[in-house]
Amino acid sequence: MIKNLKFIGLLLLPFFTMCKQKETQHDFDFELKKEPAIFFKSFVDCNMAEVWVGDTFRIFPGKYGEDPLWGYSNELKYASGKNAEEVFNKKYEEFKEPTMPLNVKPNAEGLHGAVWFETVYQDKKDASGKTLYALYHNENYPATLPFNSKTGKGYIDKNWPQGLTGAKTPAAVCRIGIMKSTNGGLSWENKGIVLEDNQERMTLKPHNNSVTFAGGVGDPSAVASGDYLYIFYGEYGYPGTYNPQEFNAEKEQAGQCISMARIKLSDLDNPTGKAKRYDGKAFNANYDGIGKPIESIQISKSNGGGPISDSISKYYWGPSVSWNHYLKAWVMLMAKSEGASWKGTSIYISFNTHPVLEESNSQDWTIPKLILSKPGHTIWYPSLQPIGDDNATKLKYTSLQLGEHARLFYKDQTKDTAVYTSEYSIRFKK
Repeated sequence: MIKNLKFIGLLLLPFFTMCKQKETQHDFDFELKKEPAIFFKSFVDCNMAEVWVGDTFRIFPGKYGEDPLWGYSNELKYASGKNAEEVFNKKYEEFKEPTMPLNVKPNAEGLHGAVWFETVYQDKKDASGKTLYALYHNENYPATLPFNSKTGKGYIDKNWPQGLTGAKTPAAVCRIGIMKSTNGGLSWENKGIVLEDNQERMTLKPHNNSVTFAGGVGDPSAVASGDYLYIFYGEYGYPGTYNPQEFNAEKEQAGQCISMARIKLSDLDNPTGKAKRYDGKAFNANYDGIGKPIESIQISKSNGGGPISDSISKYYWGPSVSWNHYLKAWVMLMAKSEGASWKGTSIYISFNTHPVLEESNSQDWTIPKLILSKPGHTIWYPSLQPIGDDNATKLKYTSLQLGEHARLFYKDQTKDTAVYTSEYSIRFKK
């Protein structure tokens, strides 16, 4: 009898597993509609960080700081207006530069490398709406952040992989940090690094041929839920200590794609060391430790997935996450890389129907499905924006919270041009 019960249990297990998947994963339909194109007139190569400060809609696109490959940049700017549509149609001359912290020398404490603002969290305790925390993508090299044996931070210029601008240029390493503003984003103070991978996790020559990153974490998006800021980011490092004699491509692939971490909102003023990465069971891994990507978003080897370092593998990256009030669900957009230098022609979408993110449900994302494909183009950094939504101003929608109808934006590159644009609106269906 015991054997029979065990056999029945084995038969029922797949059924219960399917039921659980149906409860925790739910797809939604959507419809794209061709619209008159909007071409953003300031530099964008990141998620669009934006916020309402009182009745003012404000965005923070662009790049700031030192970069040995592309040169120093002051393109991180801000623009303000009465609604999203007005701001997205601003002329380049109408954008202003915020006051930013200066880069410090390679071995000094402070801000190293270039930064891009990716998400802005607004402190709900400040009734004026002027206290903001910007989650930033940060890129460094052995030249800007050399290895410090006392701290274990920084990078060693040995067997370093190739960068984007030619065989003699180095690949970057990305990190994620937080800055704070108390005047609505007019000036910023660096609060420190919230997520990073250290030297031992860099994938080096001869295995790294991606012409992307040597490793690291970056291209983030973040949403507040409960007492935490949940951070979605690209994981580009080796999931362990890289050793060329013991390199394992399947091990590298298993630790890469879009991952999650979280930090308490109360820790944003002093964030370094406070974030925890999801490790496959809970948010237990250290801010510079080894986590586990969202399994449903990883691309299997049979579908062309592989390690980021090999330059030909497919993987999702550059997430943009928002709460959708109409669907009552979280929505994640992402790009799909299919070759070196993040080459990819398509945008995908995934959903999570749990209204409050927790350890038990944070990984319950649907398998990504295609939104848009543009053969002959490279498209990345997709986001949903509240342009065209009649209730956007009244409800103070941003890229972090939207409704039934929104505009789809993305960076679009061809042989001759690279623009941040919207050619379509999207309408969701329950």
